[in-house]
Amino acid sequence: MSGECQEPGPEEPQGGSPGSGGHSGALGSGQCPHPTTPAPWSLPRWRAYVAAGVLCYTNLLNYMNWFIIAGVLLDVQKFFHISDSSIGLLQTVFTICLLLSAPVFGYLGDRHSRKVTLSFGILLRAGAGLSSSFISPRYSWLFFLSRGVMGAGTASYSTIAPTILGDLFVRDQRTRVLAIFYIFIPVGSGLGYVLGSAVKALTGSWHWALRIMPCLEAVALILLITLVPDPPRGAAEKQRLVAPGALRSSWWEDVRYLGRNWSFVWSTLGVTAMAFVTGALGFWAPKFLFEARVVHGLQPPCLKQPCDSKDSLIFGALTVVTGIIGVVLGAEASRRYKKVNPRAEPLICASSLLAAAPCLYLALTLAPTTLLASYVFLALGELLLSCNWAVVADILLSVVVPRCRGTAEALQITVGHILGDAGSPYLIGLISSVLRARYPDSYLQRFLSLQKSFLCCAFVIALGGSCFLLTALHLERDRAEAQQPGAGTPDSEDAESQHLLPGTGASTEDY
Repeated sequence: MSGECQEPGPEEPQGGSPGSGGHSGALGSGQCPHPTTPAPWSLPRWRAYVAAGVLCYTNLLNYMNWFIIAGVLLDVQKFFHISDSSIGLLQTVFTICLLLSAPVFGYLGDRHSRKVTLSFGILLRAGAGLSSSFISPRYSWLFFLSRGVMGAGTASYSTIAPTILGDLFVRDQRTRVLAIFYIFIPVGSGLGYVLGSAVKALTGSWHWALRIMPCLEAVALILLITLVPDPPRGAAEKQRLVAPGALRSSWWEDVRYLGRNWSFVWSTLGVTAMAFVTGALGFWAPKFLFEARVVHGLQPPCLKQPCDSKDSLIFGALTVVTGIIGVVLGAEASRRYKKVNPRAEPLICASSLLAAAPCLYLALTLAPTTLLASYVFLALGELLLSCNWAVVADILLSVVVPRCRGTAEALQITVGHILGDAGSPYLIGLISSVLRARYPDSYLQRFLSLQKSFLCCAFVIALGGSCFLLTALHLERDRAEAQQPGAGTPDSEDAESQHLLPGTGASTEDY
């Protein structure tokens, strides 16, 4: 582009004035005419909301798949005859495969069709889940492998879907949409417990829970293909894109950029602490509550299948209710508070995690004496943890340039899982098994061993709060750098798109 060519200012509508014929001001004074003017990429407002609804539904299934095994954990453990440490490794295999696949899907999502990548992930996840329901107890290793393949399929959605929402909405509207999207993390997790327990109660076999999920995912795949667009990267921000034919930055250049983005680095470490605790709670809490009820004499021990799944239903209901309330409260608090404090998002995350730590500690220590108080503090801890899901996503989308968002999501997922919930279920189970080996086996000792192994989670979540305090120190600078002109994607196929998403030409503030 020659030196005489002027970029349109941020106040100029991307589609040009009505009299310009929609040529983005190509014939205006001092601007560069294009040899051919491509048709603008536009999307009616209702289509954007329908697409968000489909992505939310698929996110619900994403987390139902993640935690459906935890709802029937005792039955799976008895079916394959495996110990606490080995059953904890089941979730670790799932998460390790997820984190190893996330960078691959992030790279593909930044450079190729996101719809195709998402569709492939859903097919992979559904196929592995269905096949795992037919595995014989003699081949427990094959069940572990199938869970790993499901983790790889899950990585595609967790990595790419938020970036599509980031390109459909912006500012306050994006905060609200992300809040709804991330509500389905706790809701999906809770419904995973509920579905697993309910299907097992109706059919007498936990295998049918894994056979129902692929049917729901087939619906999600059809809706994704027919109703969800693949918007140009950075479309919602109306950022000026580089000229067609410009070189795309390499994956290593994107990683180096993200490594220098301290808001991204510290918030990723905060998310890692959250993942550690939620992974451990999500996997072991139903069994912990079951053992607590046995110790209190409210529940007979499980000696044969099917085991009583009441605790999975209770924990699932707690997760759904506290998740909905927490995500809405966190998003709304962020939306209101950032009007007076530009560092609102990380401060809200820090305060909620620092408050969740003592709640979780009290829930664990009070369980042997008063089960009701333990449930109350567990619910409060989950509520405070849930406040952060939409807020941390908004932090990432606001401090990272559009061309790197898929890679940023992938790296955050990878680091969060490899240092968080990839190892926390196995670590909790391993510590519990080691503690149990020191004393004569009894139901009380099983419970106390699991309780003591859980206590490390309270300290990890406090460290996560400290990481978000450090995020607040760098947020304003990194956000300003991400919003500078020319920070958009240089993808040549996206360079053709210079228009707002709504076909009506509404302003970005509406989104």
